[in-house]
Amino acid sequence: MSSLSRTLRPRDLLLLFIGSVIGSGIFLTPGLILRQLDGSVGAAFLVWIVGGVLSLLGALTYAELSAANPEAGGLYCFIRDGFGRIPAFLYGWSLFLVIASGTIAALAHAFTRYLAEVVPFPPAATKPTAVAMIAIVTAVNVWGTRKSSDLQNWTTLIKAGAVAVLSAVLLALGHHAGEIPVALPAAQHGMSLFSAFGLAMIAVLWAYEGWQFGTYSAGEVIDPQKSFPRAFLLGSLILVALYLVANVAYLIALGPAAATASDAIAATAASSVLGPWAGKIIALTILISVFSSTNSVILTAPRVFYAMANDNLFFKKLAEVHPRFGTPAAAIISLGVWSAVLACAGKFAELIGGVIFVGWIFYGLGAAAIFPLRRKSPNAKLPYRVPGYPFTPFLFVLAAAAIVANAIILAFYDPASFQHIVVAIVLFLLGLPAYAFWRRHSAT
Repeated sequence: MSSLSRTLRPRDLLLLFIGSVIGSGIFLTPGLILRQLDGSVGAAFLVWIVGGVLSLLGALTYAELSAANPEAGGLYCFIRDGFGRIPAFLYGWSLFLVIASGTIAALAHAFTRYLAEVVPFPPAATKPTAVAMIAIVTAVNVWGTRKSSDLQNWTTLIKAGAVAVLSAVLLALGHHAGEIPVALPAAQHGMSLFSAFGLAMIAVLWAYEGWQFGTYSAGEVIDPQKSFPRAFLLGSLILVALYLVANVAYLIALGPAAATASDAIAATAASSVLGPWAGKIIALTILISVFSSTNSVILTAPRVFYAMANDNLFFKKLAEVHPRFGTPAAAIISLGVWSAVLACAGKFAELIGGVIFVGWIFYGLGAAAIFPLRRKSPNAKLPYRVPGYPFTPFLFVLAAAAIVANAIILAFYDPASFQHIVVAIVLFLLGLPAYAFWRRHSAT
């Protein structure tokens, strides 16, 4: 077999979209965002709404690109077709070395942290447990796309259902609704409010980040011309609704002051309403959520390496499809092994994890590809056109640029952030000779 079979149904794509986004963010970050805005509930809600809208703009843009060219590799292919092979290779290179692998390594460590809250185990078992989790998810994904997609569907339903059920319980049993109107106004004004809003927006956009993974599997989606627009639109709306309702529920359960002070707002809210035992339930929910997010990355990202290998820009072995399982097994195993290495790398894993913001350079570039691609074929009959063009993709590109610019500005004030920028520069510089090597190798 030299190509991947279309086996992902519309509901699979929808649940993959939602499951790729919901990680631990909605369980932890609302308190941080409130603190960044000095406890202003009104400003915090506006940030969550604007962040959701910007993510929707990006998702709708990617839906057009995926429907027009439903090819394995998704975002890599958008950049390749819009801006050429060099930036596309640099994206795939970054995805393998840092973006996907660093995300998996970070999720594996988060998995061990929350597993220890449910089933205590000695610190010496932390790294072996992280590696074992990566190995299990990798094995399921090698076994079959249908198997890994079914796993993704069930874990997504569990964690999305848990957010909904927890929100309903907190709304029903909370007693602090009367405190919310008093905390609506912003305590900051002018540039101070603008700066705080920008910082909070970056945190929210990170909480919404992950939906682009669905584009990597475009070559395996049934009826992609219809599936992508519907799944990306409906998925975005479901996520915004879940996040807003959860924020209201936390506030009603705790009150604005306690919610602002909390670093683990879901566990704090559940414990305050249901008792201390509820913290274990939240830890278990986050455990499932993190496992699901790991699966979504390993289910999708290897398709980029598969596409690169087919373009003769990566190890040719990664372009092979397993004759029995019908999956890009070598690409999946390669990502799993490198992710496990990062999970065991200690300080280096922490350093390289800070460079994941590099992904936002390419997320913006991928959305911007819609402009040259439309110019190349102005009369093409597209199965779906993003509404509000050209403003829809432009606003998302602007948001991606703001995230990258903020990371660079912070580097001048924070030594750790400066290290991350240096590592990002080195990563790019290493990508250029690597590209030259594969170009020369493919020509021989």
